[in-house]
Amino acid sequence: MHATPLPVMPTPSLTDDVALAARGDRRAFERLYRAHVDKVFTLCTRMVGERMRAEELTQDVFVRAWQKLDQFRGDSAFSTWLHRMAVNVVLNDRQSEKRRRERHDDGIDDMDALPRSSAVPLPVPGLSIDLEAAIAMLPPGAKRVFVLHDVEGYTHEEIAGMLGVTSGGCKAQLHRARMLMREALNR
Repeated sequence: MHATPLPVMPTPSLTDDVALAARGDRRAFERLYRAHVDKVFTLCTRMVGERMRAEELTQDVFVRAWQKLDQFRGDSAFSTWLHRMAVNVVLNDRQSEKRRRERHDDGIDDMDALPRSSAVPLPVPGLSIDLEAAIAMLPPGAKRVFVLHDVEGYTHEEIAGMLGVTSGGCKAQLHRARMLMREALNR
């Protein structure tokens, strides 16, 4: 007796999953989530420097992606679209946090306005420090510009547009971030 082999169901590609998920297929969206969650989480962590907040923002990114997936036109790769969405979610969260602080604070409207000793926790001399820890120690404005430019590859003009600053201000923040990174890594 000769058994007929069962047909092998091809696994959908990520492109197929995008189309399926856009039509409401939750399993396809789950596959997209699994394929991209680590990169989105890493980006969020680098931008905010707090693991718990990065986890929340990562979830926010995927909730927004699910809600807006029907708007994905395919002009770029899904990963590029999702990456841009993640950057926007983090930046919008930062703006919301700043507005909350301004309403409830006693006049300090940005952590960058604090003296350096308050804004940047310095490592204990003699201990080695890794790149992620050095990025986490940067003041918020310098950290955002450093991650967007040196890690994610955006131009000064793109970053200026995202953050609502001048490209010169962006360059100044990047210079500041690099100097602080160099100082921290040379300890």
